[in-house]
Amino acid sequence: MAQSHPLFWNFNRVVDVSALIATGNKTIANLTERSNMIERMKSALMLDSADCAVLTIDCQRGNLDPAIASLPVPEPECSRVLEGTNRLLALARGAGVAVVHASTVWEAPLLASHPFERAMLELRESFTPHRKSDFARHKSPGSIEGQLMPGLDIQPSDLIVDSKRAFDSFHGTPLEMLLRAMNRSTLLVAGCNTNTCVLATTFGGYNRGFRMVIVSECVASAYGNDLHEFALANIQRRLGWVLTVDEVAAKLAGKRAAVAGA
Repeated sequence: MAQSHPLFWNFNRVVDVSALIATGNKTIANLTERSNMIERMKSALMLDSADCAVLTIDCQRGNLDPAIASLPVPEPECSRVLEGTNRLLALARGAGVAVVHASTVWEAPLLASHPFERAMLELRESFTPHRKSDFARHKSPGSIEGQLMPGLDIQPSDLIVDSKRAFDSFHGTPLEMLLRAMNRSTLLVAGCNTNTCVLATTFGGYNRGFRMVIVSECVASAYGNDLHEFALANIQRRLGWVLTVDEVAAKLAGKRAAVAGA
């Protein structure tokens, strides 16, 4: 029987580590025990709503709408991400946290312009393991795949960054300028994909001095649960924090209570 590893206790479910270790005739490195460090870092983290912004990444139909997605996240994960993100957005607005939505489209010269992507298409390989992807039509400007999810709770006060053309939401966009102008240095991150755009944006924020907090119910990957879990483990062991919505709520409430009692 496969045994779980404490490294993954923070993600609200026990992971079957055998799914990560068994890779045909090859193996990956043994998992390293850092759960104590992770818990101590989480306990020490304080969140102030005046310093925070929620950033949703690529919550678009081309990723999260199972009926038409060209690079589909598994269907149960789509519902989980949307429900979790809407919970986070409601919490944020109630606490005075800013909200930014980043989205991606690919003009024809940019779509599948990378050598890896071209090779995948030439070999007719699917980018997604659970269902055939259709990357050749992925989120072109004006397409239905490029639309933000109809069920995503977007309000007129939210900021929209729609110039994202790379995994990193900071690259070539005004995201950093907006955050600096609002004096927000902590990002509460939701969206997809965990191992590509979420992870790249975490690196981008880290390199710019932002505190990066990934909200676990609000992220997922189209590329396999192993890469989703890897990205979360990588983030909370070196780049930032992985919290649940309830943990974010408790930390924001704790700050408000401390201010009220001062």
